[in-house]
Amino acid sequence: MDNQTHASRPDAAAADRVAADPPGVSRINPADPAAAYYELLARLRRPLTLREIMIAPVRSGYIGAAGAPPPGPLPPAAATLYPEVRVSEVAAPGPAGPIRCQVFAPPGNGPFPMLLYAHGGGFTVGSSEDTAYLTSRLAQEAGVLVVSLNYRLAPEWPFPAALEDCLAALDWMRGGGAAAFGGDPERIAVAGDSAGGNFAAALPLYARDHGARPPEAVLLLCPITDFEVEKHESFERLAPLGIIYDTAFVGFVRGAYVVHRRLWGHPHVSPAGGDLAGYPPTLVVSGEADPMIDDNRAFVARVRAAGGRAEHFVRPAMPHGYYFFPKLLKEGDEAMEAASAFLRSY
Repeated sequence: MDNQTHASRPDAAAADRVAADPPGVSRINPADPAAAYYELLARLRRPLTLREIMIAPVRSGYIGAAGAPPPGPLPPAAATLYPEVRVSEVAAPGPAGPIRCQVFAPPGNGPFPMLLYAHGGGFTVGSSEDTAYLTSRLAQEAGVLVVSLNYRLAPEWPFPAALEDCLAALDWMRGGGAAAFGGDPERIAVAGDSAGGNFAAALPLYARDHGARPPEAVLLLCPITDFEVEKHESFERLAPLGIIYDTAFVGFVRGAYVVHRRLWGHPHVSPAGGDLAGYPPTLVVSGEADPMIDDNRAFVARVRAAGGRAEHFVRPAMPHGYYFFPKLLKEGDEAMEAASAFLRSY
């Protein structure tokens, strides 16, 4: 039995509690008629709810997550690789309170075209710090001002919370919120990796359907664009024993982000099935060993069929996220070079 119906969850009315209470931690209302039962469960369970029990190992499963340093040498840090990129932190206004964003400014004074970036993490984990190498490199090589946002995570915040945050950040950028950093509000692209790629792919449709001006270009790094993943042969073949992610994990995060199956085909969830007329110029980066490769190919084909411009950068034998670490795979460097060249073109 999951107590999330009776537990407090951060929402617009409770925004003042978000800073004080860890997100996603259930709290028992002493006035609830069943409070005694929930309090007994709290003594028997750690964490309290099944939702929290299931997400806990995902969020703490990386070496170093508990504070111990990871063993062995690591790739160089973003700040070491790109010391000229200025990193700042800003709070953009959002529907459930301020959205923490990191701003990666390239050398120079601007005005710079801008890039709204959504990190990956299976809709349930991650932060802008995790993708600092990607955003720093894009800022340096493409000459764009990157606003990397920390959207609300599932399962505490299911669809459409993260997309609401993406649109709020886009509106803030359009309104001159990043002008102090040298950003040009007339030239904004959107990008994301993995789950962030889903948000980036959906944002042009979400913005259009909410009366907002869509971004001028779209960069998708190994995205998921169709939640009906089983329709693709590559997913059925590659996902069951996948290392980066597998079938079981996709099933978990899909249900965490989009609670009801009837919404899996919604264009703001699965933009591949939406009306792609007028879709911005797009670059999709993929690897042939990624279970989502067929999904990515289908999305590129649908953008083209709708009259849009879509490029597809693919490397053989490359897995999901092969571009993620610097100086590790030459194919990853090639992917980032292609991404930077694409952003310079819009």
